[in-house]
Amino acid sequence: MNKFKLSIGYFSISSAMLLISQQATAAGFQLNAQSATGLGRAFAGDAIIADNASVISRNAAAMSLFESPEVSFGGIYIDTSVDVPEATYTPISGDSVETSAKDVGGSSIVPNFYYVHPIQGTDWTLGASAYSNFGTDVSFDDDFMAPEFGGDTNLMSVNFGLSAAYRINDQLSLGAGLDIIHGSGEIYRGDGLLDVEADGEALGFNIGLAYEFDDNNRIGLSYRFSPELEANGDVNMGGQTADSINIPLPDMIELSGYHRLQPEFALHYSLQYVRWSEFDSLTSDGLDSSIKEYQWSDAGHISVGGTYYVDPKWQLRAGYMYDIAPTDELTSLSIPDSDRHWISAGVSYLPTENSTIDLGVSYIMGEDGDIDETMEIIEGYPAHMRASTEVSATTIGLQYSYKF
Repeated sequence: MNKFKLSIGYFSISSAMLLISQQATAAGFQLNAQSATGLGRAFAGDAIIADNASVISRNAAAMSLFESPEVSFGGIYIDTSVDVPEATYTPISGDSVETSAKDVGGSSIVPNFYYVHPIQGTDWTLGASAYSNFGTDVSFDDDFMAPEFGGDTNLMSVNFGLSAAYRINDQLSLGAGLDIIHGSGEIYRGDGLLDVEADGEALGFNIGLAYEFDDNNRIGLSYRFSPELEANGDVNMGGQTADSINIPLPDMIELSGYHRLQPEFALHYSLQYVRWSEFDSLTSDGLDSSIKEYQWSDAGHISVGGTYYVDPKWQLRAGYMYDIAPTDELTSLSIPDSDRHWISAGVSYLPTENSTIDLGVSYIMGEDGDIDETMEIIEGYPAHMRASTEVSATTIGLQYSYKF
């Protein structure tokens, strides 16, 4: 009973903290910030390694690898730098002007909580989780010369999940989970052009499998369905009003592998496919036109990493990720994006046999981006923006895990 109360208490605290504004670290407005352990290896192998309970966020089937209950919780600090060194703005009326912007990103903390509970005497394992997959927060100064394209853009989602895994035999396990996804959107463009503040919930699910070739080699595959979320609130665009917006969230497929080649060293990798083509536009049933067109393409990332098992108390890890941007013909200053390169490193310290402290650090380098955007909030009166963007981020994660 004490273990159950402990997990519920942490779950409640984590649930409240997850409502903090969040910065995108991956392409699009995806957040790769589910654990400090994963952060330290660029999330390479995260759908199968199962070195702590955070594996729920990637593959429920991997919970079958746990022999005892485990709780894991922590947070990741994200500091994002977004600069617009050069921009040419053509307003609705008048001549083009040169402008720029600096530090339109920001910083935030993304917490997480996970609990895994094998049911003794059975082949079942249950889990609970609270974490985020998506979020972005871009804010231009009020005096930015292009109010249609600047302003504030804050999109966020939080997953509250319940999962189950079943071991079919010594090699194969299957898993599935339900996600209550809380989403919110706050969008503001100057001069009364656009003002949105809305939030809501939707139901998603995930399925996965884990296959163990032997004690040192295994692979995992997972699929996560994310719905179109209807957020209710206040919407005002060019004098039109509505009471909701529709936020389409993309599905994700992930394949991971883990191979302990030597007692001291393991190689791991992941390939993730994100259906960003589902994020085609932000719309509202009460408006004559869409709030914003995106028309992104499917994208994803590939990552590879290694873990060095120094001794029973220390583990070192590192990883690299190449993250592909989903932006295609349409680009947006409100969600500036480009292909990104992750360089990651991390360490685990086991002060006792049952407890682990993890630290992970990543530096994310975005390739220089080009923006070519036209916006027509008032029908028949387009404004145009051409700009270059520079994006980078530093992320630091800390996590604690305990085996009961």
